Amino acid sequence: MALGDTKWIVRYQIFRQKEGEASHFQDFLVLVDPEEHVIDGLERIWAYQDPTITFEHACHHGVCGSCGMRVNGEEKLTCITKIQDVTFDGGTIKLEPLRNFSVISDLVVDMTPLYAVMELVGEKQIYTLTEAPLGKGIVKPSNNTSNTSNITRLGDCIECGLCVSACPIVASDEEYLGPAALAAIHYQGKQGVEKLLSLLDSASGVWRCHSAFDCSAVCPAELDPSGRIMALRKEIISRRLGGG
Repeated sequence: MALGDTKWIVRYQIFRQKEGEASHFQDFLVLVDPEEHVIDGLERIWAYQDPTITFEHACHHGVCGSCGMRVNGEEKLTCITKIQDVTFDGGTIKLEPLRNFSVISDLVVDMTPLYAVMELVGEKQIYTLTEAPLGKGIVKPSNNTSNTSNITRLGDCIECGLCVSACPIVASDEEYLGPAALAAIHYQGKQGVEKLLSLLDSASGVWRCHSAFDCSAVCPAELDPSGRIMALRKEIISRRLGGG
């Protein structure tokens, strides 16, 4: 278990909510190495104290986005967040589900709205490797099974939902496209802007953003959704003035 000689006892305060039950927090004490990650302590609690805790995890390397949750009030991927960076010996790690999504069970939320809006803006499309920058994207199945070795999904977004959770506007306007979708449109370049201009230049598009930059602060892929939204605004203004 240990990564080093130091051991801490940390209190995990975990959000619990099952169907038909009122939400509450449950505390667990767990022995950890401070250099371990938050997900390691959570997994140890699940394995040795309470196997009914529901949470998602997969890659443990910060590339799948499944373990996103709020850690002491801030959106983080728990597999790349070290315990020593969010608490101390005898301290508390408060785990809550992402905001702006419906809770399915405990720390698991329904990500369907995010996937739907990403589908809407075309970020679920399949491109050949020659159309995608080297190292970008994740290989996905294709309807064309004759040659599945050279297909990839264009984009660096891991669809973890952290930016959507951190965004204060998503909480107040369910029609807002949100930072993930708007950043995806910007990633597609002028072609994406032209195709989706009516969505972008609308009350639920780039003008709904209040430039809080909370989404950029929590993005584990450092895609800077806020900066991309500002760039989209400039593009739209340029088009209005006849420069697009």
